[in-house]
Amino acid sequence: MPARRRTGDLTSGPIPRTLLLFALPVLGSNVLQSLNGSINAVWVGRFLGESALTATSNANLVLFLILGTVFGIGMAATILVAQSVGARDLPEARRIVGTSATFFFLVSVIFAVCGWIWVDAILNTLGTPADALPLARSYLRIIFVAVPMMNLLSFVMTVLRGAGDSRTPFFFMALAVVLDIVLNPLLIAGIGPFPELGIAGSATSTLIGQTVSVIAILIVLYVRKHPLRLAGANLALLRPDPTLLRIVVFKGVPMGLQMIVISAAALTVMGIVNSYGSQVAAAYGIAAQLWTYIQMPALAIGAAVSSMAAQNVGAGRWDRIGRIAASGVGFNLVLTGALVAVLSVFDRSVLSLFLSRDSAAIDIAVHINNVASWSFILFGITIVLFATVRATGAVMPPLIILVISVLVVRTGFAYFMRGVIGEEALWWSFPAGSISSLVLAAAYYRFGRWRTTHMIEDRPAAGEPPDTGLGVPRGRAHLSPETPNG
Repeated sequence: MPARRRTGDLTSGPIPRTLLLFALPVLGSNVLQSLNGSINAVWVGRFLGESALTATSNANLVLFLILGTVFGIGMAATILVAQSVGARDLPEARRIVGTSATFFFLVSVIFAVCGWIWVDAILNTLGTPADALPLARSYLRIIFVAVPMMNLLSFVMTVLRGAGDSRTPFFFMALAVVLDIVLNPLLIAGIGPFPELGIAGSATSTLIGQTVSVIAILIVLYVRKHPLRLAGANLALLRPDPTLLRIVVFKGVPMGLQMIVISAAALTVMGIVNSYGSQVAAAYGIAAQLWTYIQMPALAIGAAVSSMAAQNVGAGRWDRIGRIAASGVGFNLVLTGALVAVLSVFDRSVLSLFLSRDSAAIDIAVHINNVASWSFILFGITIVLFATVRATGAVMPPLIILVISVLVVRTGFAYFMRGVIGEEALWWSFPAGSISSLVLAAAYYRFGRWRTTHMIEDRPAAGEPPDTGLGVPRGRAHLSPETPNG
């Protein structure tokens, strides 16, 4: 009778089934976060009007840039944890959690304090309209207070995924989202026993939801005696290890910059779109809203591939890495392809949720989708390939590829081809960027040296023996029999 696979173990069992079951809760979390933002925007718009909605849009742009900055550090910690769990080296995993958690939280506190102090300078730099400035200030100051809790919750969730558990993060993300959605109108309008806080109420509901959720998930992990919790003598691990910290930062920063590159390209294209008038800008805006959902399966599959591949790298199971990548590409083709197909059939019905059916912007949005939406299938493949190579610690090549394909090719095509094909250059810039990123990513996956890259130098690379012949991974003197709790 075959041995029972450990809970949280991503190094054995059927790859497609394991990958899909791991990715689905990640996808659910992504959907919940997007719905949360959309529903909260409805509450703010209905209760407080357009100026308040403009204020939250400007504030959320600042928040996205902050989260993007620390995102890479969390991803680096996740990959290190996954490699250690795959190597059955839980003491090492706890060392990584301790160092990363302290650094992550301190950086978040610094962002929060600096943001609170310089909130006006930040909003003025963004060019926030004068009528929205007081509202944006009130909203953003409370959001800055929430940043440490938001980042801590994100960190705990990503570490759990690295340990092979994607279900627990989903449940606590759902808790945070439900609290935020329910409290939003109550605190904005002062319904029942709640104070009327206006736009500050919307930010306060986010603060409460994130704080309650992160406290709850930590309590559950300690009650369950999760192997990665830090208790007793292990609390000393919260003192950062300089060597580990250097790895987390130097590997994490390039991953964070990937989000910044994508954001910079989006802002550049949006600036060009705005030059064609409000009708074209409105059409592009609602098309971009739909693209957020189209990309969700690829992002969830990419996160699952990254955790799964990293555990297998730690275990020295290089025979499974190629099959993990292939399964990820296959799921992306099916799921993202299905969404694109459904959107192409029901495009007018979906777009009319945002604009009236007789709006001329609907026709423009339909055309934009027909030209650009299919390219996200190709970009989804790129995400999976990036996730695979990133699991070994190869983080600079994906960043360079994104700079070339998104900043140079996509924005260059949109800007320079306008003189040839007009505004069509904007929509065709997305296929141009996606095709170039896929070609470069596939070339690096096939011919690059990512298989010899190490996050920590004593991890076995491709073709190297995963252990010493004594059942102990190379370079590891002490292993714990504990296993992570799914």
